[in-house]
Amino acid sequence: MIAYRVLPLLALCLSGWAATNEAAAQQPPRKFDIDFQNDTFTKDGQPFQFISGSFHYFRALPESWRHILRSMRAAGLNTVMTYIEWSLHEPMPGQYQWEGIANLEEFIEIAQSENLFVILRPGPYICAERDMGGFPHWLLTKYPSIKLRTYDTDYLREVQNWYNQLMPRLVRYLYGNGGPVIMVSIENEYGSFKACDGQYMQFLKNLTVHFVQDKAVLFTNDGPELLKCGSIPGILPTLDFGITNNPNAFWQQLRKYLPKGPLVNAEYYPGWLTHWMEPTARVDAGMVVNTLKLMLNQKANVNFYMFFGGTNFGFTAGANDVGSGKYSADITSYDYDAPLDEAGDPTPKYFAIRKVLVEYFGDPGVPAPVKLPKMTLETVWLERRGSMLSKHGRTMLAQKIVTSVTPVSFEALNQHSGFVLYETQLPAGYNRDPYTLKVENLHDRAYVHIDGTLAGILSRETNTNTIPLSVGLGTRLQLLVESQGRINYNIPNDFKGILGTVTVDAKPLYNWTITSFPLDSYRYLENFLTQQPTEQEDLDGAGAQVYYGTFTISSDTIYDTYLYPSVWGKGLVFINGFNLGRYWPLAGPQITLYVPRHILKKGNNQIVMIEYQQHIQHPYVQFIDKPIFM
Repeated sequence: MIAYRVLPLLALCLSGWAATNEAAAQQPPRKFDIDFQNDTFTKDGQPFQFISGSFHYFRALPESWRHILRSMRAAGLNTVMTYIEWSLHEPMPGQYQWEGIANLEEFIEIAQSENLFVILRPGPYICAERDMGGFPHWLLTKYPSIKLRTYDTDYLREVQNWYNQLMPRLVRYLYGNGGPVIMVSIENEYGSFKACDGQYMQFLKNLTVHFVQDKAVLFTNDGPELLKCGSIPGILPTLDFGITNNPNAFWQQLRKYLPKGPLVNAEYYPGWLTHWMEPTARVDAGMVVNTLKLMLNQKANVNFYMFFGGTNFGFTAGANDVGSGKYSADITSYDYDAPLDEAGDPTPKYFAIRKVLVEYFGDPGVPAPVKLPKMTLETVWLERRGSMLSKHGRTMLAQKIVTSVTPVSFEALNQHSGFVLYETQLPAGYNRDPYTLKVENLHDRAYVHIDGTLAGILSRETNTNTIPLSVGLGTRLQLLVESQGRINYNIPNDFKGILGTVTVDAKPLYNWTITSFPLDSYRYLENFLTQQPTEQEDLDGAGAQVYYGTFTISSDTIYDTYLYPSVWGKGLVFINGFNLGRYWPLAGPQITLYVPRHILKKGNNQIVMIEYQQHIQHPYVQFIDKPIFM
């Protein structure tokens, strides 16, 4: 009886299973592909045109991802493009991070739930105005002579190790596997890179194909004149260009390498990046929509770079060689004059673009966003808690102390950013007054102290590497060197620290004591603040000064705000342990720092500011409801 009852049930289950599989077999497989003959992409066999916007998950807190992605969909976009930052996910060799702001998988899932397709750009080099172009600094520590972005054995090994960690996490999100990822890039604007190493590009193609197979479309992207070294046979080439009255001039360059196939502007620039000490970049909204219409009339696929820019929190901002070896550091804000501003609010440019996209593709069915409220707070007063260079500061804030005959780099200390202090004795019995101190190959900025007194500043940005000093100042030379961000475009091997010789009237100085201040963990500052200095000299010491304050938020509803350091010089801000990034109102153009509501809390909040170059007589900050850029 038992067998009699079970067998019909089993037969019924098998029959249902067979019917289900037969129905599944009749369903065409999901496929994102290229119809070269008709110059279009296809999605499941039907023509498809993507209208995308770049939003880098690592430039916004996860709590805001959904709001920003929904605002992008409401603008009429059907796709979001993001870089993947190696340095974020593997900050030290073999140590991987996938949670919080590094939760790429959650970002992809939210995008899919907001009815957006996804284009991934894993690099491994991404540029993106990020420190070292997204490469982890430890590549330079582990392999000082590494040739990044070439067929260098050490580099290829590390890229393969990284892809072996990254790609298996992404495979299930590829379109052919049921996910939203329709395209994956190989490298990034490689045609701009002087190496032009075809063997490396072929390696990267093979590695990417191994994981992606035919489940998404692979592509490269380059400037119109740079396709020769950037494109790969068998891989879709695409272009990057901004506003123009004649897109055809660019498409003609593309057609030399892609006679038939979809037209793609993978980086259409509605704004631009900004460095310290230069005007804020702006791009006219009318010109942006005019070029957009021209491209849409040509059935081109367009990605706005950026649609939402966000913020370079902490030490993540990079720098550029802007010509003739001139170094320029990127500002903390990555607002980019994008359609959604740094806080994720829609701008007039957003609504101008949305109007065009609705005209061409219809209403997306998602209400247009409104600007979210911002808040002001009472003035916050801080108190000075001491110096980094004091005995207390060295004990609590330093990670390591080494001695060396000659200066060593940040990378030799396996240090990502922050500061390194170089100390030595000046020659005894010197009678030249003034004498000339010179620091060769300084990366990037040195605060020169003699016997604890600030004597001046040397700067890579302004090409200032010498300073006259009086013999009466003292005998102990202290050079507190700041990393302002590694070059991100084209030349990523940007070591930090003193890379050359330090001389007094052309005579080299030797026998250095070198102290590492990475400031990469708030716990160092917590220890500094909770254990008060025992000697007055620790409080009065020179060098970068640490200030501490608290402020209270009484409302249950907390909004974004902007920190306004009007009386401050140059430094770094932590709020509730979160590294907001660098401030530098003396240089501009960025004056305020964006403070996301998600790092604030009802009740008591803490603020720590490390001021690099000034003693602030009246140490206060304000929180205001709008950003200030010069």
